[in-house]
Amino acid sequence: MKHLLKLADLSREEILSILNLADQLKYERKNGIDQTGYLKGKTLIMIFSKSSTRTRVSFDVGITELGGHPLFLSNSESQIGRGEPVQDTARVLSRMAHGIMIRTFAQQEVEDLARYGSIPVINGLTDYCHPCQVLADLMTIREYKGSFRGLKLCFVGDGNNMANSLMVGAVKMGMKFSIACPKGYEPDAKLIEWAKREGDFSMCDDPVEAARDADVLYTDVWASMGQEEEKKVREEAFRNITIDREVMKAAKPGAMLLHCLPVHRGEEVSEEIFEEHAEEIFDEAENRLHAQKAVLVKLMK
Repeated sequence: MKHLLKLADLSREEILSILNLADQLKYERKNGIDQTGYLKGKTLIMIFSKSSTRTRVSFDVGITELGGHPLFLSNSESQIGRGEPVQDTARVLSRMAHGIMIRTFAQQEVEDLARYGSIPVINGLTDYCHPCQVLADLMTIREYKGSFRGLKLCFVGDGNNMANSLMVGAVKMGMKFSIACPKGYEPDAKLIEWAKREGDFSMCDDPVEAARDADVLYTDVWASMGQEEEKKVREEAFRNITIDREVMKAAKPGAMLLHCLPVHRGEEVSEEIFEEHAEEIFDEAENRLHAQKAVLVKLMK
């Protein structure tokens, strides 16, 4: 494991190794065990072409707690935002820092940073996938359910970067995966074919049908960053693609609900259902810190 570009690049064993280390790091933090020796003196460059709350804070706090130093670059503060070729940025940063985390639009930009650079690259989010979030999701599912064996994960919403990564994560960990999304808003076609071939995958446009016997329900906003102009069209397309009491009743008793946040209460999930599962969701948000610290240690130590 040289980089974290997308979950599809990792084996089941590599994912489990990250999750096990994340559990250890979370235990150490909760018990006041000093962690600054893990990455003492290491610098992580954090490039943000997309704004963020959880990604920015978790990586900043994470590298600092591990003894390293974060350096934030926005588009307006770097030459990469002014048109410098990615391959040049990659080669320069590789001579000055020990790792790069990038949150951007195109997956190819992340891949090119890894191709031309000589230090680890971490995908903090692209329009194609969100591996860091799904590692935290898997960590949370295992905390609550004990293991992945026999579980069904159901995603209700847009076939976006979250759906793409959740599909891969679920199949690699041996979970069944179902998705309810409107026609025309399906996940990546190649990933669908892979999931059908490698795992237990189903897709429909009815949230109740998709949620039947699910152990874990998951949803995301109807319009992600960069899709604001589509908001009205998406509101019409997704008006029945929501997690409410009826959908929760279709799932198994004791089913958990996850959301990558931020949430639009009353759209992708009712406020009542969200608040009933708030502890799970905010445990999930906290686990971004621990899972990403594990990735940092794996790649930069």
